[in-house]
Amino acid sequence: MNRITQLILIGSLLGLPLVVGCRGYTQEDPPVLPLRNMHQQQRYDPQEEAAFFRDGASMRRPVTGTFAQEMIPELTLSEGRTNDDAAYIKTVPDEAYELLGGNEQAMERGKERYNIYCRPCHDGLGNGNGTVVERGMAQPPSLHEPRLRTMPDGQLFATISNGIRNMPPYEHSIPVADRWAIVSYVRALQLSQANAEE
Repeated sequence: MNRITQLILIGSLLGLPLVVGCRGYTQEDPPVLPLRNMHQQQRYDPQEEAAFFRDGASMRRPVTGTFAQEMIPELTLSEGRTNDDAAYIKTVPDEAYELLGGNEQAMERGKERYNIYCRPCHDGLGNGNGTVVERGMAQPPSLHEPRLRTMPDGQLFATISNGIRNMPPYEHSIPVADRWAIVSYVRALQLSQANAEE
């Protein structure tokens, strides 16, 4: 044997125990956590009694008149209702178009969001013959029914937000501005189909 072959053979024999020894094993010790306080924080469970507060409740009500940073205090924009909460607003508020960057951007965004969230049930034209209907789900109403065409925009917004019958609520999955964009697009869709019927 030459010298190089001997070195390769010796290296292989010395490295063999290292390779065979790295099989892994189940460890019974807890893992080493450098920031343990991030995993074991002091906290209250829901509805748990708290000794810190006089009333003993750990869950606190927000201070009256305050709202979270992401909340929109105007009912017209956040709920689709008049500021006195007496009725639904008739048209999409101007603030929604401002949030979306104008009417054209609102239509583009509305079409995009409609195709993601609404088209599977309502189809591309709003007739209620989407792919989920083909797979056995109950057919939603056509967006071109007279009662839906004459519905206030605020009520359509509230329906998208809160859901109705088989339609799920989208309040937490679609931002406020995008829901108004969908309302705008649905109105344009209704208008285009009304013109096609004439």
